[in-house]
Amino acid sequence: MRSSRRPRWLLPALLCALAVLLARPTDTPGGFPARGGADPGVSGEVARLYEDAAAATRQYEEGRRVAKAQRRRAGELEGLLDRERRQLAVLHEDLGRLARAQYRSGGDVPLSARALLGDDPEALVRGQQAGRQANTALEKAISKSRGAEARLAADEARAAAEWKALERRNAELVELKSGIERKLEEARRRLQAQADTSTASGSCRRAVRLDQPDRSFTRAWVAPVEKYWLSARFGSGGARWANRHTGQDFAVPIGTPVRSVGGGRVVEVSCGGAFGIQIVLAHPGGYYTQYAHLAAVAVDRGDTVVPGQWIGQSGTTGNSTGPHLHFEVRVTPELGSGVDPVPWLAARGVHL
Repeated sequence: MRSSRRPRWLLPALLCALAVLLARPTDTPGGFPARGGADPGVSGEVARLYEDAAAATRQYEEGRRVAKAQRRRAGELEGLLDRERRQLAVLHEDLGRLARAQYRSGGDVPLSARALLGDDPEALVRGQQAGRQANTALEKAISKSRGAEARLAADEARAAAEWKALERRNAELVELKSGIERKLEEARRRLQAQADTSTASGSCRRAVRLDQPDRSFTRAWVAPVEKYWLSARFGSGGARWANRHTGQDFAVPIGTPVRSVGGGRVVEVSCGGAFGIQIVLAHPGGYYTQYAHLAAVAVDRGDTVVPGQWIGQSGTTGNSTGPHLHFEVRVTPELGSGVDPVPWLAARGVHL
């Protein structure tokens, strides 16, 4: 007879399965894993302002392109207006010529009077017909001239209004961009001050919860930052390095979102020392990437990341002369096993 008692291992197994289900990470829009972390505070403010500044810059550049196209159209319109002015001048000359012809042919002298005084009535009739034709031509010329004058005035007013609207829009974009940049600069200053405090104490702040960009990457590898200037290169010499430069530097402002170049796992998050605030990721294939001199981190050790995910924000912590991202590719997690990041990324379709 089968016992109705539950096996003693069943309850622990159910509790374990429940724990696994609860611990399973969920995905956020864009393909980036969700995670906990500290309140974003100034880090989140910098990230939002960074995106706002990028959007304002795009609008400003679009405004410049529109202005360029508008200048081209204005030139074309000015050419059209010049032609209309010349045509109007010709019409005015025609009107004057017709008016003089009317005056020489007798103008408004009654036909009966001219018949009594004239020697050739038939010629007078022909003259009358010619006069009527001249009157008709004069009326048409006057109507055409007035229409041309009206079109010219309307075109000039439209051109002036379009220029005024364009100048006003560009001025608004400049003011918007300047305001965002002022706010961003102040937020960057506060972010770096927090980072300096963390590195001085050697105690990292908790990972912040940054809103990830609303986009996903179809490529397996991306550049560590979106816009940059390449500065110190791998293997270059300098007084600030004991031997040679071990990575590739990307000159970017404080607070610039730093991206995971590929999918992987966070194996180190640390503060203090020559690299300041840094992150090390492990990638499939036995390679590791390092992101150093950061102002903030957005991941914790053990997190799984995907290509393009924001993992932190650039800064100038540690042995740094100015805001930039120090990026390394290594064959081990430790310093001293680096390879040149530029050809390494190029071999994976990322050309810096």
